[in-house]
Amino acid sequence: QVQLVESGGGLVQAGGSLSLSCAVSGRTFRGYVMGWFRQSPGQEREFVAAVNIIRRGGGTYYSDAVKGRFTISRDDAENTSYLQMDNLKPEDTAVYYCAAALLITDDVKFAQSARQYSNWGQGTQVTVSS
Repeated sequence: QVQLVESGGGLVQAGGSLSLSCAVSGRTFRGYVMGWFRQSPGQEREFVAAVNIIRRGGGTYYSDAVKGRFTISRDDAENTSYLQMDNLKPEDTAVYYCAAALLITDDVKFAQSARQYSNWGQGTQVTVSS
């Protein structure tokens, strides 16, 4: 098991930027596919982005809603995943969750389902004002 702790959420105006971090402790971080999801009130949890393990290339994949504005990354030396969010829109307002999956795949476009992730952080609120 691993423990995940998100940080970096907050309130920002439309067009602004925020950077989220996900610190992971416990078992070996480098073996986990890392994902970010978000959930708005009354909505299902939604896939945002994923990054593969480095030894499988560290490839990334994004939802269409955030492609070109968000960047996911990982630092295995720091056991941390990041989500850089630029050009934020009011519709990006949600609780953002990081998640870790023991998943063997060469392409994280196949890692979009929340059910594939066995470990979750507590979430951090992101609010974008218009």
